[in-house]
Amino acid sequence: MRGIQGTSNKTYRQLMGNGLRYEIPKFQRDYTWDTEQWDDLWQDLKALMSNEDEEHYMGYLVLQTSNNKEFQIIDGQQRLTTMSILILSTLKCLNDLVDSNIDPESNQLRKNNLLNSYIGYIDPVTLISNNKLKLNRNSNDYYKQHLVLLKDLPLRNTNTSEKHMRECFNWYYDRIKKEYKTGEELAGFVDNIVDKLFFTVIEVTDQLNAFKVFETLNARGVQLSSSDLLKNHLFSVVDETQPHISEIEELENIWSKIVGKLGEQKFEDYLRYYWNSISKSVGKKNLFKTIKSSIKTKQEVFGLIRNLNDTADIFLAIQNPEDDLWRDKPEIQKALRELKLFQIRQTYSLFMSGYRNLTSEGFSKLTKTCSIISLRYNIIGGLNPNAQEDVYNAVALRIESQKKFSASDFQSIYVQDNSFENDFSTKEFKNTTRNHKIVKYLLAKIEIYEYNSEIDVDSDLFTIEHILPENADEEWGEFSFDEINRSRFRIGNLTLLEKKLNREAAQKSFAEKCKLFEKSQSKLTNSIPTKFSTWDEAKIASRQRQLAKHAKAIWKIQELSN
Repeated sequence: MRGIQGTSNKTYRQLMGNGLRYEIPKFQRDYTWDTEQWDDLWQDLKALMSNEDEEHYMGYLVLQTSNNKEFQIIDGQQRLTTMSILILSTLKCLNDLVDSNIDPESNQLRKNNLLNSYIGYIDPVTLISNNKLKLNRNSNDYYKQHLVLLKDLPLRNTNTSEKHMRECFNWYYDRIKKEYKTGEELAGFVDNIVDKLFFTVIEVTDQLNAFKVFETLNARGVQLSSSDLLKNHLFSVVDETQPHISEIEELENIWSKIVGKLGEQKFEDYLRYYWNSISKSVGKKNLFKTIKSSIKTKQEVFGLIRNLNDTADIFLAIQNPEDDLWRDKPEIQKALRELKLFQIRQTYSLFMSGYRNLTSEGFSKLTKTCSIISLRYNIIGGLNPNAQEDVYNAVALRIESQKKFSASDFQSIYVQDNSFENDFSTKEFKNTTRNHKIVKYLLAKIEIYEYNSEIDVDSDLFTIEHILPENADEEWGEFSFDEINRSRFRIGNLTLLEKKLNREAAQKSFAEKCKLFEKSQSKLTNSIPTKFSTWDEAKIASRQRQLAKHAKAIWKIQELSN
């Protein structure tokens, strides 16, 4: 990939040698590892020391450099910080031996050698440390003035990152002191692990190339913190203006609120949906490049961050039909439930723009329109969602600028009646949990349309009955093997049936099933015996064509239908 200077595997000893320096960008994430991660690493180190394992892989490091001597840590700061604190804990144990006058000269020499090799140089006069690793703005002073100097660690007036570092130091110190009693053992511990811990190091020339690396590795299942890179860029834009400390604190505060609101939602996903609600659609791969070229001033950064904070609640609410935002808006709630059932995400940017700029009635119409389009286009049609997303982006921008939309804006992705009816007439739904819910929804809607009889699709009372059994053999009815495979998952072969009756129906013949269908509270089901005296592939097709006619009338946008 262009922009990558090199990719190599390096041991921890190689990383820390030859005068190399590492810096965590000042606005990168704070130190957050806790007991679970510390213990995982400790168990791996114990396996190395007992020779159970010959080496241990520590994962990817993404480093940015222009001179191959000084590196910014784009990804890997938690691991490198932990390794540095672990070694400092070992040095503290050596220092204890010196203070206890146990082989003081040798242990002081061991301590100094390890310090110079893996931590840095301390000026003997000023006691100012020149460290191989520089942490971010919330952590470096504590690391430099307390941890590296092996001083007593303050308990009060510390931030969250400092608290985690203190606890990490004490956690490893307690275990190392218990495990290794002599200076030789302590030095041997460090000397052993630095050659057996190795990383895959990716060196890049700038942040844009680092972001491309993130996207490439994330696509391969290696989850890296590209949101940290986005944050670092935005905060650096403000930092270049030499802001008052209160401005950076305000940014940190708003950023933390956004991340806190999103919870497990990926920040990059949210940012892309937000960006596409106000600007021309951009994909994941070009998101960072686009933002970097668009957000260049302090005012633009604050504007973006504040808008992201304000819109985060909307982003979460459009994914959750039960959100308090929709408590008194049953039509919106209904449409959002349908879209959630359909697992549609392409509407997110459009809905963020719509909620910000439309009246409640306008937004309700928008959600209902998208639900009908999604049923025709995605669920029944199975068409390419990329074209759909382009249309939604265009409508979002129109709403953003004109505060309105019309049904005709969606004409190109509205599946016309003939096509929809034909698609519905041949549609199959394999037996999956999601499909089970969708079929219940479809049949319940047709039930109320044809018979004005309401079925609660969220209730467990009704299940989906395969009239021709899903596992039928050629002895069941007038079906060949090929006809069974063509017919069993078609909508025309599916009906609503109470759970108890469904269990009784099982593999019974059509005639026996009809006796059970007559007992059903679903009129769609108990009408089957009066409409069909036998059950074969032609009857299934006939029933499905009738269902398709109903579906065409139910899921319809009058202005768009031909």
